[in-house]
Amino acid sequence: MSATTTTLSPDIRNIYCIGRNYRLHAAEMGNEVPSSPMLFTKPTHAAVSMTNGTLVVPGAQGSVHYEAELVLAVGRTYEAGISCDELLSAFTVGLDLTLRDVQDRLKAKGHPWLAAKGFRNSAPLGRWLSFPGVPAITEHDFGLRINDKEVQRGNAKDMVFGLQQIVDFVGLTYGLAEGDLLYTGTPEGVGSLNEGDTLEVWWHEESLGKGQVRLSL
Repeated sequence: MSATTTTLSPDIRNIYCIGRNYRLHAAEMGNEVPSSPMLFTKPTHAAVSMTNGTLVVPGAQGSVHYEAELVLAVGRTYEAGISCDELLSAFTVGLDLTLRDVQDRLKAKGHPWLAAKGFRNSAPLGRWLSFPGVPAITEHDFGLRINDKEVQRGNAKDMVFGLQQIVDFVGLTYGLAEGDLLYTGTPEGVGSLNEGDTLEVWWHEESLGKGQVRLSL
């Protein structure tokens, strides 16, 4: 089953992100796999389209890491017992950009991650496709190429917490409604960005967006 391009309301409500949701990524970062979904959020101003051509990110606070993720758009209000196929309207591949040095300092102090995860343009988003259903999502890989070289490849079937688990956890604990986005975690292969890097997110080998990195001072 193929997905078709779709558009979303310009009003993003909440951006929920699941951390450490792929075992190999948790291992490469030296982290334990959580026993329940580990959640953090990004401000709506973090969201930016990857079709704009340029990704301006901070360049004076240490390394900026890329994390390619499957991103889901919620199309209606969550109710207990609702399925992903009923709740979700669209999906894309996005990037959870992270100021890694800043995050390490915050983690050492036990402080929240907002400064490392929530800066402007830290949530680039590819072109949206209609959500084809959970089985179809798990049939194909997604990933990221930098300067035409594949650096990340993942598949929803390898998640620690599957899509229905994520939807139920966030919906029951915090609530979900139209306009909310769910970043579902990144596979292994994260690394640093450099000035001028060209990033391309893809799903099922189809390009969903490109952007060139511009590091601001």
